[in-house]
Amino acid sequence: MKLHDLKPAVGATTAPKRLGRGVGSGLGKTSGKGHKGAKARSGGGKRPGFEGGQMPLTMRLPKRGFTNIFRTEYATVNVDRLEIFDDGQVVTPVELIQYGILKNVQDGVKILGNGEITKKLTVQANKFSASAKEKIEAAGGKAEVI
Repeated sequence: MKLHDLKPAVGATTAPKRLGRGVGSGLGKTSGKGHKGAKARSGGGKRPGFEGGQMPLTMRLPKRGFTNIFRTEYATVNVDRLEIFDDGQVVTPVELIQYGILKNVQDGVKILGNGEITKKLTVQANKFSASAKEKIEAAGGKAEVI
């Protein structure tokens, strides 16, 4: 088989509609758009969510609360995920990214206390939950706030 022998599977490709090519073609005159109306116009049609003039659903539903754009969003890591590090290692946000535990640090890293830790690690993060700090120190490590 050579490159010039390659062809798409039978029925995989169809000829494009040839619009406005005479009455006999079946798609002449109005080009399959019918007579007048919004859909017949250039750039015509209705926007997404338009309900024929009825009040749209998004406007009928009650609005509550707001989104604080200044909110600090912490990347969270549970203490059981820290088991992959070697005994005595210093764990920083940079190491967490290198080992694939985190994708990005967002506004900081918070260590949560879910799971168990057996290794003596020095963990440097922006925040610690009380149970996480307790578990790290119980294993002989240190929890340092950066």
